[in-house]
Amino acid sequence: MSTPLLQVDDLASGYGRVEVLRGVSLTVNPGEIVALLGSNGAGKSTLNNTVSGLVPAWRGRVRFDGVDLTNAHYRTVVQAGLIQVPEGRRVFPNLTVLENLELGAFARARERRSANLERVLATFPRLAERLKQLAGTMSGGEQQMVAIGRGLMAEPRLLILDEPSLGLSPLLVEEMFSLIRRLHGDGLSVLLVEQNVAQSLDIAQRAYVLENGSLRFTGTPAELLASRELKQAYLGM
Repeated sequence: MSTPLLQVDDLASGYGRVEVLRGVSLTVNPGEIVALLGSNGAGKSTLNNTVSGLVPAWRGRVRFDGVDLTNAHYRTVVQAGLIQVPEGRRVFPNLTVLENLELGAFARARERRSANLERVLATFPRLAERLKQLAGTMSGGEQQMVAIGRGLMAEPRLLILDEPSLGLSPLLVEEMFSLIRRLHGDGLSVLLVEQNVAQSLDIAQRAYVLENGSLRFTGTPAELLASRELKQAYLGM
C-alpha cells in the first residue's frame, strides 16, 4: 500500500487556552480529492492552519509524504509542496495580478516561474487580460482565481482549498468546482474544505465531517449520503 501524501494523526491545537481540534486524524492519498465538511466553527480552518505550520500543534503528528512536518516552519511546509489557498482569498490588494501570482513562486519553484505563469494564465484566461490591474479592484470570483493561481505557481503536490466557493454566485460556484475537477484530472491531489456539501461530494473520492473540533464521520460520499442521521444533523440535507 502506498504512503499517504498527507497523514494527520490525533492532532490537537487551538488558541490561547481554548482547544479547537480534539484528536483529529485524516489522510489524503496521492491523486485524491478528499472533502473536509463542517459548519462554521467546526475547526476546519484551524486544521488547515495547523497542517500548514501557521498554528502550533498541541499534540499529534503531521506527516507529508512520510516526512514529519509537525510544527515545521510554514516556509518548510511550502517548500515540501503542501500549499494552502486560504479562506477569504487574501490577495494583496495593492499589488497587481502579476505581482500576486509571482509571489506564489517565492519559496518554491522560483526557477520555473515563467513556465508556471504560462500554465496559470492558460487555466485562467481572464487573468491574462488583467495582469496590470490591482488585485483589490477585482470581483470576488476574479480574486479567487488570483488566489488559486498563486497557489499553483508553487507547483503544489497537495493543494488545500479552504472554502473556495465562499461568496461566489451560483454560476461561479459551478465554474469553481469544474476547475477543481480539471486540476484533479491533471494529477493534482486536493484537500477540499467546504460548506457546499452537494458539490463537494460530487467530486470527492472520500469525505470527513468535522463537528466541534472532532471527526464525526469518515468514508466515501456514497456512505455519507446513505446515513439519514448525518444528512439531517450535520449536512443540512
